[in-house]
Amino acid sequence: MGLRGRIIHMLLFELGAVAVATLAVLLAGHEGTQAAVAMNISISLVAMLWNFVFNWGFDAVFTGRREARSWRVRLLQTLAFEGGLLLFTVPLVMYFLELGWWAALVADLALTLLIVVYSLIFNWVFDHARARLLARAQGERYSRRT
Repeated sequence: MGLRGRIIHMLLFELGAVAVATLAVLLAGHEGTQAAVAMNISISLVAMLWNFVFNWGFDAVFTGRREARSWRVRLLQTLAFEGGLLLFTVPLVMYFLELGWWAALVADLALTLLIVVYSLIFNWVFDHARARLLARAQGERYSRRT
């Protein structure tokens, strides 16, 4: 995937992630919508940079067609990405939600688990939709197995 595709992937992913995570924070009982949105936008900005760097490296190691990746490889990618991201996001959760280290870690882990599920689904849908569009642009028929 080229630079343009990576930017589109990153922006679509983060827009969905901000919406999902903000809704989760509000459903968990945090009363400050403004703080929840600001926190998730901040996390999103950090995640976009991390996403670009991490996935560029991941794709260099795991070459081949992205839509052909197994669920095992997708799970490895998701867990490694989210684990690294936690290092950057716990301080943001502490600040915006006014939590101590332990509570922020627990809250961030809960959000991370939610985003892991979102990430698996989003990336599968994105990769297959992208493959369909590319096949259509080349006048080919899309097949999940080819």
